[in-house]
Amino acid sequence: MTINQSGWRPTTPQAGESGGQTFTGNRALMLEEPLIFEIGSTETTGVDFAEAPSGKSRLGGLERSKAIGLPGLSEPEAVRHYTRLSRQNYAIDLGLFPLGSCTMKHNPRLNERMARLPGFADLHPLTPVDACQGAFEVIHQLAHWLVTLTGMHSVAMSPKAGAHGELCGVLAIRAALDAKGEQARKVLLVPESAHGTNPATAAFAGFSVEDIPATEAGRVNLEALKARLGPDVAGVMITNPNTCGLFEPDMKAISDAVHAAGGFVYCDGANFNAIVGRVRPGDLGIDAMHINLHKTFSTPHGGGGPGSGPVVFSEALTPYAPLPFVEKQGDHFVLVEEETAGEHHASSFGRMVAFHGQMGMFTRALTYILSHGADGLRQVAEDSVLNANYILRSMEDVLDAPFAKSGPCMHEAIFSDKGLPEGFSTIDVAKGLIDEGFHPMTVYFPLVVHGAMLVEPTETESKATLDQFIGAFRSVAERAKGGDLAIKTAPHFAPRRRLDETLAARRPVLVYKEPQRAEAAE
Repeated sequence: MTINQSGWRPTTPQAGESGGQTFTGNRALMLEEPLIFEIGSTETTGVDFAEAPSGKSRLGGLERSKAIGLPGLSEPEAVRHYTRLSRQNYAIDLGLFPLGSCTMKHNPRLNERMARLPGFADLHPLTPVDACQGAFEVIHQLAHWLVTLTGMHSVAMSPKAGAHGELCGVLAIRAALDAKGEQARKVLLVPESAHGTNPATAAFAGFSVEDIPATEAGRVNLEALKARLGPDVAGVMITNPNTCGLFEPDMKAISDAVHAAGGFVYCDGANFNAIVGRVRPGDLGIDAMHINLHKTFSTPHGGGGPGSGPVVFSEALTPYAPLPFVEKQGDHFVLVEEETAGEHHASSFGRMVAFHGQMGMFTRALTYILSHGADGLRQVAEDSVLNANYILRSMEDVLDAPFAKSGPCMHEAIFSDKGLPEGFSTIDVAKGLIDEGFHPMTVYFPLVVHGAMLVEPTETESKATLDQFIGAFRSVAERAKGGDLAIKTAPHFAPRRRLDETLAARRPVLVYKEPQRAEAAE
């Protein structure tokens, strides 16, 4: 350690540097962890197998011709390696994730226990319908809750993620337009405050994308939207609450205008956790909306496989929803597929996935809903909004908050780099937070805010945790505003120093290669 004008700052030498001693890179109990290829030898294995009996190959000429090249580790070596790696990762079980718009929410252990029950965890996708009636009832109950909470007409449970759900909704819109003979509607309008996946999804589905500007208050410019509507517009993709953390008060007027012009309204429901139990999107004129189960209903991101992004539909789009889906017929549940759709579902745009959905996500989400109840889900929204506003009002005197005067924020608070001294930027504040023990917030998004810092605490964080985060956030922001040069080289206490993120993104090294060994000259 050395001391400079700003106080104590670490100057730990990197591995191999000299100064009278050799530095290994280890820091107390945090060991410098090599790659697994650098630990084990490809010539050995940690497990002994009996000699395989010879027999005729069934690989059809695809047999491996050389060693597979995987390192051979004993069980203790393997366990220690991955345990040491896990200690270098930040996790929701360690502290607050302040990421905005892609929340890492606490996943209750009750949910995990239910998802691991026999009959759910080991359910094979090809199980006969009569043998998985309980699983179908779980899907049906969850679907009922999602339709009820959103005030919509139906729901497609099969999409595997939020962006997959967006595609589902947009394909239903296209199918509805095709059915009405309105193939000329090729434009989807996307406000500047929408999630970045919205324009990508629209383009992927074959639509042209046009931006709609935001007002100074961070909301959709209603007049600009109305001025652009016409016979070539298929609809609008809008995020509400939007990516600035604000509710769109003109949502009903936007929907009415789009419907009057012959289009449909797609709502990105990733931020439904801010309004669940308080606002029903169906009452606002929404035609399709995906729900990120990980944000609103606490399922993990992925969870060991695909995630889940169910899509709720208005009555106008219900006939075009995808197959398959669960339907209750008397006391029996059936899976409606192409062979059994019949005339009643003849307008479906088709199938998006091989099977119906992600059973683990459904089980977790329904467990979360049932453990909260209707009043508890309402409190989810109220607490998430309360926590975000607490952060906003606790930080607005030290960091620029461009929409602080637009009224209360919803689920997330947004700040900008305005007011930081020359040479200091958002990335410096984010890296400084790592030294304080917190994962950085979302940075440089949304694009409508210069040097954006987007913070979403979720409803699961206590006031004590928020106070700890706010104290760290204020400390880093004040040091940056005071010109503390140590912030420019943060983090100092993390397993790795600041990386060249641009180079890492543009030229990633994804394949391990054996380093060339120096050989003595003949």
